[in-house]
Amino acid sequence: MNQTKVAILGAGFIADIHLESYHRFVPDADVVAVYTRRPERAEAFAKKHRIARWFADLEQTIAESGCDVVDVCLPNCLHHRAVMAAARAGKHVILEKPLCLTLEEADEMLAAMRAANRKLMYAEELCFAPKYERVRKLANAGAFGRIYLLKQAEKHSGPHSDWFYDVAQAGGGVIMDMGCHGLAWFRWMLGGRPRALSVQAHLQTGLIHQGRTRGEENSVVMVEFEGGAVGIAENSWAKHGGMEDSAEVYGTGGVCYADLFQGNAALTYSQKGYDYAMEKAGSTRGWTFTIFEEAFNQGYPQELAHFIDCVRHDQEPVVTGEDGRAVLELIYAAYASAGTGRKIGLPFTAKVAKPVDLWLGK
Repeated sequence: MNQTKVAILGAGFIADIHLESYHRFVPDADVVAVYTRRPERAEAFAKKHRIARWFADLEQTIAESGCDVVDVCLPNCLHHRAVMAAARAGKHVILEKPLCLTLEEADEMLAAMRAANRKLMYAEELCFAPKYERVRKLANAGAFGRIYLLKQAEKHSGPHSDWFYDVAQAGGGVIMDMGCHGLAWFRWMLGGRPRALSVQAHLQTGLIHQGRTRGEENSVVMVEFEGGAVGIAENSWAKHGGMEDSAEVYGTGGVCYADLFQGNAALTYSQKGYDYAMEKAGSTRGWTFTIFEEAFNQGYPQELAHFIDCVRHDQEPVVTGEDGRAVLELIYAAYASAGTGRKIGLPFTAKVAKPVDLWLGK
């Protein structure tokens, strides 16, 4: 069977991670094209990763690259446009988080992909990270008894690209960037699609990025699920010292703590420093946790290999566009909770230009 042809939309940090994953771990995929709006950057990215074709027009990439799958690694504000174009062209789509900016966009995207009879996967790598997946299997085997509390934290000192700080492009701050991971992981741990009953959130801004963003830099979001479990997602753009990604599971019969980075790192001391320790580590002098196989440990190759396999064998992805919409609904409710200072019941509906407007009051 021939390789499945992939077109990458985007040429930033996450596109680099996806390219590394395809080349090293997904032999059934062939990345045939890359798009980014600046021609010189598209050409340089294609040359760096040995990609045959590059484009500076999004729709042209999808229509003319000969791809089977569109891999969307673009700013949040372009997700809807990219998926709608892929649906019109009859392409399968794997899409980086968050699904899009609004629930209205989400519904249009899902309807378009269903009408085109194409697959849409919400790329949530925490559902594929080997350490977290081991924890989930322990939970499914009853190791912790009945789960009553889940906690997930993802924190660092700020995003890779400037567009994240612009709420018009990102739709919000750290919740849209990283809070979506924890919310998706809660649902995954509780059986994939549990019903969320309510959301309560507290957001902070003006911490270390004063004047750079109106979005939240630090967030705590609590979700109550049917069956009694509670999920608490802690996320920050204001945490110095490198990336933190950890999870905790509390049950009536046990407890588990999982750190995605430190347990897969080499404890290192260097007087002069060295090239790279881990994502967002500001300095490599002194003691550091030196990460290895970063993409693999975070689950990126596994999620991409899973989707390519789904396309090749006509299977439903384990994380779908519908899951992405459910996470977006929780994000909406979190902003509404922070804006009103009260718990928000679900389901939740509100027509706003951006989720963060529910907090900023626009």
